[in-house]
Amino acid sequence: MNKVIIIGATSGIGKELAHLYAANDWLVGVTGRRRALLDSLQKDFPDNILTECFDVTGDENIDCMKNLIQQLGGLDLLIYNSGYGEPSESLDWEIDKNTTLINVNGFTEIVNFAFNYFVLEGKGHIAATSSIAAIRGNSFAPAYSASKAYMSNYLEGLYIKAHKLKLPIYLTDIQPGFIKTKMAKGNGQFWVAPVDKAAAQIYTGIKKKRRKLYITKRWRLVAWLMNVLPIGIYKKIG
Repeated sequence: MNKVIIIGATSGIGKELAHLYAANDWLVGVTGRRRALLDSLQKDFPDNILTECFDVTGDENIDCMKNLIQQLGGLDLLIYNSGYGEPSESLDWEIDKNTTLINVNGFTEIVNFAFNYFVLEGKGHIAATSSIAAIRGNSFAPAYSASKAYMSNYLEGLYIKAHKLKLPIYLTDIQPGFIKTKMAKGNGQFWVAPVDKAAAQIYTGIKKKRRKLYITKRWRLVAWLMNVLPIGIYKKIG
């Protein structure tokens, strides 16, 4: 039985992915800060889901990861889905601090551990939910865009490292646009995808070992436009 750990699985995309993997006969380790939500998730698939309650901003990430891997009996796939993002037009330090702790520090510690684990195993797969916002800076949430760009670049660095090591360790950068979750904030949202559709596309993309996923697929066009727009034009809308 294949084994996956989903970091941040108590709601939204993470929860839907946990359901998908469990329904497809994977052994699923789920994490989150809220024990009651983890227990509720486990009740849906008592034979396929194991839980570990911890906050990625704390000091127990690696111990909890080791414990969950031991419970699962190994690990084939890690999905880092924890994330934080709030509008910070006034450049609020508390918002920027929390964004960095979750999207940069917590992400790096756990993904770093997983990559080294897979090096010892000789194979594995890491996927992480960054964002279409990773492509350019944004005046409404500067730390959010910057943290997601960090995630994308870190994953790319690990992709190159795996290639140099000549190991079948796959890296998938998941870049959603607007998804109908609590993370979707602000006016002017468009192409808002339901959670089940987004999770289904992520599940399929990971299965195909895609290097980068735009969720939903039409956001590939937006990504291309954001890359080619001159800064003079982009700063009027970013």
